[in-house]
Amino acid sequence: MSKTEVILVKNVVGLGAETDQVKVSAGYARNYLIPEGLAIPLTGANKRRLEVLRQRRAEREVHELNSMSELGKSLSKVTLTISVKTGEDGKMFGSVTSGTVADALKTQLEVLLDKKKIHIEKPIHALGEHEVELRLHSEVKVGLKLIIKSTTPLPEVAPIERKDTVRSEKRGKRSDEVQEEAPATKKSEEARKPKSAVRK
Repeated sequence: MSKTEVILVKNVVGLGAETDQVKVSAGYARNYLIPEGLAIPLTGANKRRLEVLRQRRAEREVHELNSMSELGKSLSKVTLTISVKTGEDGKMFGSVTSGTVADALKTQLEVLLDKKKIHIEKPIHALGEHEVELRLHSEVKVGLKLIIKSTTPLPEVAPIERKDTVRSEKRGKRSDEVQEEAPATKKSEEARKPKSAVRK
């Protein structure tokens, strides 16, 4: 199989980055890379063009690094709130994924971010505060704070009767009972006195 050398003008997964000089099969270059605008043949004229492409690539990478650094600083200071549906027991239906976070960034902050740059080790299944890592650039990684809250209204709880009120009511009843019992107690004391004392 004959080989040929080409200069990549765009990143090609598994092959190389823009401005890389690579050796591929002649058929792959002729039938795919060159027609799709992903590469150009390695010629004397294109070698001179390569320097211009490298300069443009370097400038673009510096610009991308600066813009991602600024974005990272901004996002590290915000807290993103995501509302989810839950059952009466507070358990979430489904989970929060990198796609969910990307959608929230777009709708709440108007930030378009590829979900591949949002790193979540495991889908989030619990309400509360969480933190995910944003891999904005090979040199820019920041943490983004999330608050996951429920859109399901909490069930109504019947008011609980306060204990101190119940105790005071019981105390009132006891004092009344004592007052009612008092006359009967006096009569019983008189009955207990010796008859001789009564005669005198």
